[in-house]
Amino acid sequence: MTPSLRLRVTKPVEVIGLISDTHGLVRPQALDALRGVDLIVHAGDIGKVEVLDALKPIAPLHAIKGNNDRGVWAKKVRGTKTISVGGTRLFLIHDVNNLDFDPFERGIAAVISGHSHKPSIVERDGVLFVNPGSAGPRRFKLPVAVGKLRIADGHLNIPY
Repeated sequence: MTPSLRLRVTKPVEVIGLISDTHGLVRPQALDALRGVDLIVHAGDIGKVEVLDALKPIAPLHAIKGNNDRGVWAKKVRGTKTISVGGTRLFLIHDVNNLDFDPFERGIAAVISGHSHKPSIVERDGVLFVNPGSAGPRRFKLPVAVGKLRIADGHLNIPY
């Protein structure tokens, strides 16, 4: 009897929806923008558990706690998280200023953060740093925003 083979089949392209700083506000436009993604990352300052409940039916969800996430529900949410998508490692942290290690040395391809409410995409020392901005209440003159990150064949890019 020959042993059976186990094949790991992965999609050639993974699209990750990025959202942060909702502060309890679930905008229908944000939900619409995230429909069709393979995975959602919420980079903190969720505001209330109902935000997570609204995101979960769209796609599998990874969420981390922000500095304003308090209460019983928030105790179940981790402060940072490393995930692997399509063979690519991503590190989730709310405030990138609290990053206390070299992500490149740990094999991290991208750091996803929030906190500033300002959308940004920067490559530093071989690591992509992405902040989708805030999808919650408008702050100052900053835009309301979400983002998408595409992983294809182990390579990252921002499709939209």
